[in-house]
Amino acid sequence: MEHLKALLEANLPQIIEMRRYFHTYPELSGQEFNTQRKIIAELESLGLDPREAAGTGVIVDIIGEGKGPMVAVRADIDALPVQDEIDKPYRSQNHGVCHSCGHDGHIAMVLGLARILSTLKGELKGTVRLIFQPSEERFPGGAVAMVEEGALQGVSAIIGGHLWQPIPVGTVGVTGGKLMASPDEFVITIRGKGGHGSMPHQTVDSLLTGAQLVTALNTIISRNVNPMEPAALSIGMFKAGEVFNIIPDTAVLKGTVRTFDQSLRASIFDRIETITKGICLSAGAKYRIDRRYGFPPVVNHQGVARVLGEAARETLGEHGVIEAEPVMVGEDFSVYLGEIPGCFAFIGCGNEETGIVYPHHHPRFDLDERALGYGTELFCRAAIRLLDTK
Repeated sequence: MEHLKALLEANLPQIIEMRRYFHTYPELSGQEFNTQRKIIAELESLGLDPREAAGTGVIVDIIGEGKGPMVAVRADIDALPVQDEIDKPYRSQNHGVCHSCGHDGHIAMVLGLARILSTLKGELKGTVRLIFQPSEERFPGGAVAMVEEGALQGVSAIIGGHLWQPIPVGTVGVTGGKLMASPDEFVITIRGKGGHGSMPHQTVDSLLTGAQLVTALNTIISRNVNPMEPAALSIGMFKAGEVFNIIPDTAVLKGTVRTFDQSLRASIFDRIETITKGICLSAGAKYRIDRRYGFPPVVNHQGVARVLGEAARETLGEHGVIEAEPVMVGEDFSVYLGEIPGCFAFIGCGNEETGIVYPHHHPRFDLDERALGYGTELFCRAAIRLLDTK
């Protein structure tokens, strides 16, 4: 398809315009009503027949004239509860809500894919299903609901990607195997006996017990996990007390565990239980642990990853494709991978020279919009290749 790059170049201004629209009007998980309406309107303007799914999601099929399999491309569509601080004309107009993770770009790229594949329907050997998924940022995620409503029915393979600030624009990271971890959460509530700060001997100090627990839990990865096995445990919240001279009777800790392996995941949580029980027993305190298991890890299919890598080299050349290193961030694209073969890639959007340096979920996160063209072309070439794969 020698004319593909020309099609992409002609459609890039519209793709960028779409990204800026969704950045200007972001919506939180489960509330993507205007986003859904806009996506449907754009798809219908191309003569397509989209349907609503999972509340605020959208599914549409682009049916080629040749017989063949069905492959899917997924975009997540929700924003974050972050105040946008970028000084750009497309700054968020919805107070306290911002596309500070790049999902606005994901929507735009897959809408761009719809425009291009609609033009190429006569050359498609099969069907490309586009999945616009809500609620990726909020557990349990929208992928489960999309699958339950038939998003993968008849689909042989699925691809997706994330605009990724840590790698420079013009680069795509692809790997077969482990890519993103399970994002699990735990909440530990310690119950002691409060009292006056001048009489600590009459108390069971929940704050002191919690402080000892914070220190002890942070030894689990370094002392109980094989250093060759990727894992992370972090305490993100520790709250106890309100007054300077009162020892509180309750302390609460919240943390996260990130792993790629189910048995390691279980052993870390068992270790959390053992350490908490021991420290609370020695202090005379009681405790409760709430475990909240997140998405499964993202583990790419080797065969689909190979096809995506070939498409990336066609798009960017050999120099533009790197082996993606696993990260401990979670992604509910893993739900689709639990059902059918697929691959998730990192599409570089960072650019130090132009100040695109702020990380995901930062109030000043932005992206080099050239990445939108590269990502759209990547998805297009990969989808076409997958349709030709026997």
